[in-house]
Amino acid sequence: MLKKMKVKSIWIPLLFVFFIPNVIGASSIKSKSPELATGFDTHITNNSLAVSPDEQIAIVSDSREQSILVYDLTSGKLRKKIDGFGSPRNIVFIDGGSEFIVSDSTLGTIRFYSLKSFTLKDEVVVGPGAFGTAVSPDGKTLYVNNQAHNSVTVVDLEKRKPIDVITGFAQPRQGIKVSSDGKYIFVTNFQGDKVTIVDAATKKIIREITGFSSIRGISITADGGTLYAANSGRNSISAVDTLDGKVKGEIKVGREPYGAVLSPDDKLLFASNKADHTIDVINVADHRIVKTIGGFKEPRQAIVFSQDGDQAYVLNRDLSIARVDVKTYTITDIIQDKQKKY
Repeated sequence: MLKKMKVKSIWIPLLFVFFIPNVIGASSIKSKSPELATGFDTHITNNSLAVSPDEQIAIVSDSREQSILVYDLTSGKLRKKIDGFGSPRNIVFIDGGSEFIVSDSTLGTIRFYSLKSFTLKDEVVVGPGAFGTAVSPDGKTLYVNNQAHNSVTVVDLEKRKPIDVITGFAQPRQGIKVSSDGKYIFVTNFQGDKVTIVDAATKKIIREITGFSSIRGISITADGGTLYAANSGRNSISAVDTLDGKVKGEIKVGREPYGAVLSPDDKLLFASNKADHTIDVINVADHRIVKTIGGFKEPRQAIVFSQDGDQAYVLNRDLSIARVDVKTYTITDIIQDKQKKY
C-alpha cells in the first residue's frame, strides 16, 4: 500500500491536454498512483527482462500480470514476487544496480525499487501509456516512451522528476535505445513502422527511418552506424545505415520475429521468433544464420546477454528464463518457480 504523496507541479502551457496535468515535476513516493479499475491499454501485450550488473539477479514482467518476479540466477530459484502493478511494461537497473525501475502503462508511473530490500523507494508520474524505457550511458537520464500520447518523457534520475516531453512520435511502445555515446535516442513507432532518431542534447527529432513491417525490437551497434530491427510483419531482420536510412541487408528469419538483440561484441545477433518458439543466431559480419535454437516458449524482445557474451537469458511466455550457452548455442537450464510458492 502506497502512502499518499504530495505531487509537485510545474505549469507548461498547452502541454498535452490529454496528459495527466502534473506530469512535469510530479514525483516522489508521497503521492498515490492513479490506479485504475481496469487496464489502460491491455490490448497491447509485452514482457520484459532485466539482469543486474553483477548478474546475480533477474527481474521479469508480463503486461498481463499485475506482479513482477525476481529470480536468483545463482541458485536458479524464484526469490520474490512483487505485487501491486497495473500493466508492468519495462524494467531497467540504475545506480550501479542498487535500484531498478518498472514502468507501468495503466498506473501511468515509473516506480523505483531497492534491489537490497525489494521495497518501493519512489514513484514518478509520467502519464497513462508509459511503456519502453532506456537509460543514458551516464546514468543520469531516463527516457520513457508513451504509446498513448505519442511522446517520450525525459526524466532526471538524480532529481527524480520529469524535465521535458518530446513529441512527434506515433505509438512508441517497447522499442527505445540510446546510442553508446549518449548523443542519440532511437525510438520505434508502431504506427507507421518507422524509427525516429532524436538528438539527446537538443531533444529534437533529426531523422526518421522507414520501410519496416510491424516493427518490434531494435538494436544499435556500438559505433552507432547500423540499426537492426525485427519485422514481425514480413519475418525478417532489417540492417539499416543510421546515417542515410538505407537498408544494408534483409535477413529472413522464423515466424513473427520480435527480438533483435546484439551480443556485447556486436558479432552475433539473436532474432527471437515468437510463433516458431525459436531463436535464429545471426553472424553480423555476413548476415548468415549460423544456428536456430529451439526449446523456447513464445520468445519476444526480452533477451539479455551476459557482459562477457558467453551466456544469454531469454524470457519465455510463462515467465521462466532460458539460459543459453552462446558458444554451443544450447539451452543449459531453465530458471523458474519450481515450487510454485507464489
